Amino acid sequence: MQVLGLGRAAIRSTQLHAIVQNSRARVEIMKTMTRLTAALAVMAIGTAAFAADPTPKEMQQAVDAAYAKYKGLQEGKNADYIPILTKTPSDLFGVVIVTRDGKMYSAGDVDYRFSIQSVSKPFTAALVMSQQGPKVLDDKIGVEPTGLPFNSRLALEIYKDKRSVNPLVNAGAIAAVSMVKATSETDRWNQVLQNISDFAGSPKPLEVLEEVYQSEYTTAFGNRAIANLLYNYDRLYSDPEEALRVYTRECSIGVNTKDLGMMGATLANLGVNPLTKKRVMPAEDVPELLAIMATAGFYDESGEWMYTAGLPAKTGVGGGIVAVVPGKFAIAAFSPRLNAAGNSVRSMHAIRDIAGQFGVGVFGANPE
Repeated sequence: MQVLGLGRAAIRSTQLHAIVQNSRARVEIMKTMTRLTAALAVMAIGTAAFAADPTPKEMQQAVDAAYAKYKGLQEGKNADYIPILTKTPSDLFGVVIVTRDGKMYSAGDVDYRFSIQSVSKPFTAALVMSQQGPKVLDDKIGVEPTGLPFNSRLALEIYKDKRSVNPLVNAGAIAAVSMVKATSETDRWNQVLQNISDFAGSPKPLEVLEEVYQSEYTTAFGNRAIANLLYNYDRLYSDPEEALRVYTRECSIGVNTKDLGMMGATLANLGVNPLTKKRVMPAEDVPELLAIMATAGFYDESGEWMYTAGLPAKTGVGGGIVAVVPGKFAIAAFSPRLNAAGNSVRSMHAIRDIAGQFGVGVFGANPE
């Protein structure tokens, strides 16, 4: 019996080794492909236009058409691993375009406030880049896609050099929060909140949806494990529970679809908010941020997204997505019904349709 037990243990060990090896192989392939994608995305910052700029009438018509086409789509379901998100009405749907000079075109439930969730991640990464430069982000977090789910803990063991991998997955986003130069937890949070509010062009700081925060923080067992593992590996740069609290509060900020559109338009406008005219991040850092959004903004569906939509973007399990047409405009959408990867089904379709219609993919027109 002892020999049989040892044999089973050996089989389990071999199976686990095979899983890890296969994951590593998959990651290496993705790394090679997405390095090219990142380089092209950076080049595209000045050459995104492959078609004539759409007129205001055409923009409004495109938003109206996308909303009408997908408002009845019933695919997907609300995120349920954060209990409060199941209570968001599933039929909500909004679509906006915001140009780099602040003009807005909208349809649907664009004023409904929902939790920003992971759409916040690139903007906190932008804050770190603004404070310390883009190189520190690569050195202390990493910029490679994982090829794994956004909350993966296996990625920390596969990428043993950098652990947190990139700032758009949970591990890297928690690490990014810990890198914000701050004198206290309150100072760290105030900077994170003000930065996101500045991107949105809000005249006062955006508000946290406290019910969402409490629901998310009291069930944050996986993220707490990630924070403590990073701290153990010297890849977290503040107290782990402090970083977790600030990160969770960041994800609980309430925004609407128009806010997301303005945040994206700020990136399209090379870091200057179109409404307030405030420079929120250095222009020279925007290409690097868009490159990370292009290769990791949709988690393990990032390749599929770039293949079909061709735009740097960020998605969140609250149902929001923002995509950036460099130098031109942003497209944002919200709908809480998600696919298996955690991406809003209606929002993906709407943004992809608009990008295809206008031929604004950074590598050229790629209609759906």
